[in-house]
Amino acid sequence: MGMTLFDKVWDAHVIAELGGGAQLLHVDRHLIHELSSSRAFPDLAARGLKLRNPALTIGSTDHVVTTNPGRAGAAPWTIRMIDAMRAECAGAGVRYFDVGEDGSGILHVIGPELGFTLPGATVLCADSHTCTNGALGALAFGIGASELLHVLATQTIVQSKPGTLRANFTGSLPRGVYAKDMILALIGRVGAAGGSGYAVEYAGSAVRALEVEARMTLCNLSIELGAKIGMVAPDEKTYAYLQGRRLAPKGRDWDAALAHWQSLPGDADARFDREVGLDVSSLAPQITWGTSPEDVMDVDASIPDSPKRDALDYMGLAAGRPIAGTRVDRVFIGSCTNSRLSDLRIAAAVARSGKVAAHVEAWVVPGSIGVKRAAEAEGLHEVFLEAGFQWREPGCSLCVGANGELVAPQARCVSTSNRNFVGRQGPGARTHLASPAMAAAAALAGEIADVRDFPV
Repeated sequence: MGMTLFDKVWDAHVIAELGGGAQLLHVDRHLIHELSSSRAFPDLAARGLKLRNPALTIGSTDHVVTTNPGRAGAAPWTIRMIDAMRAECAGAGVRYFDVGEDGSGILHVIGPELGFTLPGATVLCADSHTCTNGALGALAFGIGASELLHVLATQTIVQSKPGTLRANFTGSLPRGVYAKDMILALIGRVGAAGGSGYAVEYAGSAVRALEVEARMTLCNLSIELGAKIGMVAPDEKTYAYLQGRRLAPKGRDWDAALAHWQSLPGDADARFDREVGLDVSSLAPQITWGTSPEDVMDVDASIPDSPKRDALDYMGLAAGRPIAGTRVDRVFIGSCTNSRLSDLRIAAAVARSGKVAAHVEAWVVPGSIGVKRAAEAEGLHEVFLEAGFQWREPGCSLCVGANGELVAPQARCVSTSNRNFVGRQGPGARTHLASPAMAAAAALAGEIADVRDFPV
């Protein structure tokens, strides 16, 4: 029987069998941010341990950094945390991309952007959305604090091998429908625990048609499907995306790497433990109505009569009413889900058609300095500013609010981020997940709106 992409990459990294189904894996790449480094490096020193291989770790500050224009008004505690990470990385010999430095930004944006994330590599970070990196054919997942210490000290990780699930997307995306709609629709179909115990491979004609950055959006929400690993088999688009990037292989190393990457896609006779399918040909733009990504619906439908009464109450919604037309207060375009250049282009195409409603505060937060500079070179920032959006500095920002940037209690926010949990964007905040196009449409309309009604 043939092997899946996941099996090929996993098996190539097994160092030892530990018994009871546990295996010791080598870690090729590791990403570290300020929330993890603040504990990990002191713990390492307290145990008299050194970083096993500094060259295989890179760091950047993303969670607590302010995204205020010009980085104005940074809280003193965030400055202290950033200073500490800067010193810790320097002491450990880790390449740290400092705030504002070319290469800095949200870790799951800069990993692929720099060419640090590679097909067939194991990529780890103390953040559940590390699965984003699987879009390049990497085996990427988030780890906890004790696992982080183990990785730093040994460049290995102890894991039990999950099952395999193939999510097969077929058909062609209609106008106004994007990768974010695809993955939200899948989560809505199989549930927030539908991928639990599996490594997911996204496949099918609709996935092959996506560019690499859109595939990152798919993989980013794998954890919201209950799976900590999501992957897309590498192809010519992947290789073209990586070629020439700062940390990607060069010259003869590139030729050798490419030959290896081309061997990674699953064999024709590979079998998966579970398969699910979704034809996207008639898919409508998606919007969440509740407090889990599985609480999702077509934007032109009525709010479902769900047993989740607490979610409806929290969101201030009533079953049976159209969700379109629901007044919004905030719009957030950003996060490791949808803050790349292609996402900003999609949002800008909508923003060109109007002005942000007077009662709406709308933010655009690029995912990295590289994205910000590229967007400004294209004049996208001018499009957003002219329409009434705030154009801000890179960072996690309103996705999680770890830097104090929050949505007010009971305020309603259409967000391109990945989680709409209770309190995720602030105590009492009401979050609707959507694509960048849908978020931009909501900003202009002042309410949840169908982006297909806009000239995109």
